Amino acid sequence: MKIIKRIIIVLIILSLALLVLVLSINEAVKASSKSKILEINELKQIRNIDAIIILGAGVKNNNPSPMLKDRLEKGIDLYKNGVSPKIIMSGDHTKKDYDEVNVMKTFAKEQDVPSEDIFMDHAGISTYDSIYRAKEIFKVKKVVIVTQEYHLYRALFIANELGLEAYGVKADTRKYRGEFIREVREILARNKDFVKSIVKPKSTYLGEPIPVSGNGDITNDKSD
Repeated sequence: MKIIKRIIIVLIILSLALLVLVLSINEAVKASSKSKILEINELKQIRNIDAIIILGAGVKNNNPSPMLKDRLEKGIDLYKNGVSPKIIMSGDHTKKDYDEVNVMKTFAKEQDVPSEDIFMDHAGISTYDSIYRAKEIFKVKKVVIVTQEYHLYRALFIANELGLEAYGVKADTRKYRGEFIREVREILARNKDFVKSIVKPKSTYLGEPIPVSGNGDITNDKSD
C-alpha cells in the first residue's frame, strides 16, 4: 500500500508540474505578442508592409463561416485603407472537395478587391504552415495577420520566431459558438507551436517561390 501511495503522490506532483509548464508557456506566448496587436490607425503609420495575411477558418456550401467572414471583412478593410497592396488568403485546399481559399478570394473580389492583388495559399493547413509558407513561398518580410484575438497570439509568436516583422489585427466582431472549448484547445495549440517554432520544421507542403510583388492570379487554379 505504501508503494501505491508513493506512486500516486509522484504522479500527482508530475501532473501538477506539467500543468504549470503548460500554463507558463501559454502565458509566455501571449505576453510576447500583445504589443504587436494594433489598430488600423497605428498600422497606417507603418510603411512597406508586404501583405495582409487572412487565415482560414472554415467554409460550408461555398460560404465562409461567421468567424472567417469577420476575418475577411477586416482584412479587406485594411487593404482598402492602404495598409498593404496585397492580400494572402491562406487556408486548406489540399482536398478536391474542400476549398477555403477560392471561397475567400471570391468574397474579396465581390468586395471590389482586384484579383491580381489576392494571392491564394492553397496549403495553409495549419497556423504554422500558413506563416512558414508566407515567408518561404510568398517571400514576405513584413506582414499584418488577421484573425480573432485568441488566435492572434499564437500566429504572431510563430511569425516572430520565423524571423518576420509581424503585426496583428483582431477580427472579433461578435460572440462565436464553442468559445470555451476553443480557448482550452488554443492553450494546447500554443504549447505545440511554441515547441514547433523552436525546432522550425519545414512546412508540410512547399514548392516554387511566388513573391507577393507579382500578380496574384498566378495562384489561381480555376478560370472565372
